[in-house]
Amino acid sequence: MKIGLISHSRTPTSGAKSAAARRGGTAMATILFSLLTLVAFIAFFTPLPPLSLSSSHSRHRLKHQHHARKFEIADDKFWKDGEFFQILGGDLHYFRVLPELWEDRLMRAKALGLNTIQTYVPWNLHEPSPGKFAFEGIADLTSFLRLCQKLGFLVMLRAGPYICGEWDLGGFPPWLLEMEPALKLRSSEPSYLQLVEKWWGILLPLMVPLLYCNGGSIIMVQIENEYGSYGDDKAYMHFLVKLARRHLGDDIILYTTDGGSKSNLENGTVFKDDVYSAVDFTTGDAPWPIFVLQKKFNIPGKSPPLSSEFYTGWLTHWGEMVASTDADFTAAELEKILSRNGSAVLYMAHGGTNFGFYNGANTGANEFDYKPDLTSYDYDAPIKESGDVDNPKFRALRGVLERYNAASLPPVPPNPEKGKYGDILLQKMMSLFDGIEHIADAVASSKPMPMESVGQMYGFLLYVSQYAAKDEGSNLFIPKVHDRAQVFVSCSSGKGQRPTYAGTIERWSKTEILLPSIPCASNISLYILVENMGRINYGPHIFDRKGILSPVYLDKKILQSWKMYQMPLNNLNDGQGNNSIIQYLALGNPLVSLSTGNNSREPAFFKGQFTISEANQVKDTFLSLDGWGKGIALINNFNLGRYWPSLGPQCNLYIPGPVLHHGQNTLVLFELESPNPEHIVRLVDHSDFTCRKNTLNVHSS
Repeated sequence: MKIGLISHSRTPTSGAKSAAARRGGTAMATILFSLLTLVAFIAFFTPLPPLSLSSSHSRHRLKHQHHARKFEIADDKFWKDGEFFQILGGDLHYFRVLPELWEDRLMRAKALGLNTIQTYVPWNLHEPSPGKFAFEGIADLTSFLRLCQKLGFLVMLRAGPYICGEWDLGGFPPWLLEMEPALKLRSSEPSYLQLVEKWWGILLPLMVPLLYCNGGSIIMVQIENEYGSYGDDKAYMHFLVKLARRHLGDDIILYTTDGGSKSNLENGTVFKDDVYSAVDFTTGDAPWPIFVLQKKFNIPGKSPPLSSEFYTGWLTHWGEMVASTDADFTAAELEKILSRNGSAVLYMAHGGTNFGFYNGANTGANEFDYKPDLTSYDYDAPIKESGDVDNPKFRALRGVLERYNAASLPPVPPNPEKGKYGDILLQKMMSLFDGIEHIADAVASSKPMPMESVGQMYGFLLYVSQYAAKDEGSNLFIPKVHDRAQVFVSCSSGKGQRPTYAGTIERWSKTEILLPSIPCASNISLYILVENMGRINYGPHIFDRKGILSPVYLDKKILQSWKMYQMPLNNLNDGQGNNSIIQYLALGNPLVSLSTGNNSREPAFFKGQFTISEANQVKDTFLSLDGWGKGIALINNFNLGRYWPSLGPQCNLYIPGPVLHHGQNTLVLFELESPNPEHIVRLVDHSDFTCRKNTLNVHSS
């Protein structure tokens, strides 16, 4: 508690009374000084009272008034244009919500009682390939920030370069992983810093006119994210601060976020550069002892209590029960912070969706204890994935937040309408092995190459090799595959013979497979389809290359001579007109061998269509994949993300209304293992997280 002895100039002054006291003699001065000292001492050690809407404005007004727009920290408080400001914030990520729905979700955040929006900036979304930048569509960051300002929000911008956020590779572009020699991410290594400098040289100048001091909405910019739980490279953090100051100037508040422990704060704080250190901690932990600790890592008078990630729920991995937290408990914990003039940012206010291939992953004990995140990022947040607000958590948190808003909150909007468009009959259009020569480019190599090295940054890569046939079959072993490999074999000279499914090798199981014996006068063709299920976004194993990352052993001998076929499936920010798979399927001619049956384990593409008449409103809906196995879904060439109802817990994929249109809509599934026998999917009006399969553990090491 030594921090409590530091004076923060809280003693009130009066020029006239001080002069009179001095003229009154030494005794009077001594008495007055003693009284003022006692008042200051009591004021400093008395907890701040709850923010009262009826209290005098003078007690929450900065002594030095500023006529210019200014957001600053003084006396351990936030000040907006000279007035005390309590951050009632929430994370809402523009890249997890379609632009057409940004305003709707922000208005729901306004009805919740928020005055500030916090968002990450994912580098990989904005620079999908080196030197190619994207700031349009769902990546139109400046439009999102201007909309926040239009609706009356301030913004806390989490600029990275690392963000975590349950987002692929923590926001780093995967092309960083193909560079040789290998980069040391999140470090002061010069080659890495040069790339960060180029990226921020594009991003940060775009933010300058949007800073609060320049008439915009951005009040604070975060440097890195929770770095203290990863490393202690102070040269790296100082470099980022210096780079941010170069582009943004000295008036903007730079901040860090670290877990509320001494070790995390010691590692992650950039103390001498006047960077504000914020904290996060588990909801339910006593907040005020952590805020006291926070003071030790900020300049005296520069430590307003702020939980920059107040967790309203939690993330969910495939194979787990869907995460949920009690609404009343969460609201009560928020009240503990706000009632003493603390600030908080709800993580999440609205979670949204990991569209495309951008979901992240975590690890447990080691890199093989792999836990990929769901497509849904609902997070059990008060504003649900589809925008629903008629739920106990929204009501409970709004009940707390409205007590700390000077103005009345807007009315709570109704839940967005949902459509039930019924059954869609899908047709099997193409087996992967029938169509691979038509849709994919091949790269030849003596050994398997990582996905990044052949330019396949997301999705799937098909590895093909050959070996001599044996009467008793062969043993296949791949020590390191990221993340999931389906293995097939066929006789290379056997016309009309379908590939035989041999088994699946998973990152978390490292299984050895016995390849079946196939009568064949020539070599056996070996097919290994590897799925990148999402790169690790947190922890020491973040350098997460994908594909086959080791030699492939056949009967304990290394198998040589490979071809790798790229799978061009759209990601979230890819162009919609250059997808060879979708273009091929659009021709409408099924390319399926007559010898394949409905029960085949071959990966295949299925297509179906449904119509929304002009008489009906286009609404949000959910794609129910009951009876299907595992794969990805695209609707009107928009990648909805991954499905895996055979494992769960997510059964349905959210379809935002803006990806649909009146007239004919087209759905494509890339089913990896077990299609619904009837080839039917349903468009329903609700989410579903109840299809968890208890017998399969995706996380075992």
